[in-house]
Amino acid sequence: MKEGSLANMAYAEFRKMILSNQLTRGSRLVESWWAQKLNVSRVAVREALIRLSGESLVEFGEKGGCFVKSITAEDVVEIKELREVLELGALKLLSERYDKEVIAKLERICEDFSLMVSGGYLSGACEADVKFHEAIIEGSKNARLLHIYKSSNIPLFHFKLGSTQSEMNDYELTDVEHRKIVKALKKKDYETARETLIMHLDRGEKAMLGMVPENNTVAG
Repeated sequence: MKEGSLANMAYAEFRKMILSNQLTRGSRLVESWWAQKLNVSRVAVREALIRLSGESLVEFGEKGGCFVKSITAEDVVEIKELREVLELGALKLLSERYDKEVIAKLERICEDFSLMVSGGYLSGACEADVKFHEAIIEGSKNARLLHIYKSSNIPLFHFKLGSTQSEMNDYELTDVEHRKIVKALKKKDYETARETLIMHLDRGEKAMLGMVPENNTVAG
């Protein structure tokens, strides 16, 4: 495989892990270690990190080293607002165009999420959560909207600010909310789908900011 292709592969892997919070904020990314783990050259890793730096997902320290960029409380609020604008817009288009294949895909993702959780594969559950929200955007059938969403590199709400560990600990509630959205779409009940998604995003924002009890936290 050519060096450029290896760099793209490394970029995609890093991006996926950062957006699903498998790589915690502030984590140092050591080029030699990741080159070995991903079975690519250090040059490929460096190219991937430079690209991610341009997208504000990682940052290079003044004294060297590369780190997953941290998120502030202000960032969380802005991310939630952006997700509402994009995802609610996509949900409206999806409901108007009613594509059975898209709804079936969302149902499969819900099943994958449940299986990952029951099997204890939490990183897999995070990836399924990312796919669920991306599938809503893709279901809008609006290429420009999808481009804006992906280029915005929007992370999900999987941890609390100030914590080095993932705080996504209410998988059952996340599963219930995802399935409620899909069920509503299937019944062409846009209002219920919309209200559930708003609640889902609002709960995720509050959990990330530490504004709700532990047993009410939810991923988004």
